[in-house]
Amino acid sequence: MDLNLAGRHALVCGASEGIGRAAAVELALLGANVTVLARRATALAEVVAALPLVVEGQRHGALAQDVAETATLEAGVRALVIDRPVHILVNNTGGPPGGRALDAGADDYLAAFQRHLLANQVLASAVVPGMRAAHWGRIINVISTSVKEPIANLGVSNTIRGAVASWAKTLSKELGADGITVNNVLPGYTRTQRLEQILRDRVETTGKDEAAISAAMLASVPAGRFADAHEVAAAIAFLATPAAAYVNGVSLAVDGGRMQSL
Repeated sequence: MDLNLAGRHALVCGASEGIGRAAAVELALLGANVTVLARRATALAEVVAALPLVVEGQRHGALAQDVAETATLEAGVRALVIDRPVHILVNNTGGPPGGRALDAGADDYLAAFQRHLLANQVLASAVVPGMRAAHWGRIINVISTSVKEPIANLGVSNTIRGAVASWAKTLSKELGADGITVNNVLPGYTRTQRLEQILRDRVETTGKDEAAISAAMLASVPAGRFADAHEVAAAIAFLATPAAAYVNGVSLAVDGGRMQSL
């Protein structure tokens, strides 16, 4: 099975922590040159310093950008690809705050749309020309199992994640003939700051203690535990490899079997 990414350049968003950082590590281990993107330059420098170097000439870098600022995001990425075309794009952004769909304001939906779908569109538009030139590309979106089964009290997230999934499916059909695949990874309950936020929100909403809420969540997971970020990152890395060249337009759940749908 061909998992070799030597000579490929990966741009990994939200890479200062959690699933994004774990994905950067896994891609580097497969030989990719990795550029990590997030808001905090200091945190990114620490990530770059820790990324593995496994093949001769491999090099990593960082791009400090806020995905909510689409104009500067576009300028930064277009400057990056002039000298280093991106072959692998991992779209990964922290989810919107919790709450019921009806209670959210229009600005809440617009902010989430900006940070997720519009940012993904800007990034894809910037990197796809280089992918087309190479006739090889991977766009991988880290979204949520909510695109198949909406999650209670995550109204804005459910809505926006669904929009991203539809965008990705459309893009997969438009780019398939160019040797570019577009897929989604749907993490289940994963030990990240996002999970910590969800637990805090549920404690506040229900008045129950965190241990009880965690136990209730895990009761729905056949694996009986939360995922570690590197387990989700392994699925991301596989979809980026030559071995996954014929996997296109799918939404892959990495959830320990939690979802009830087929």
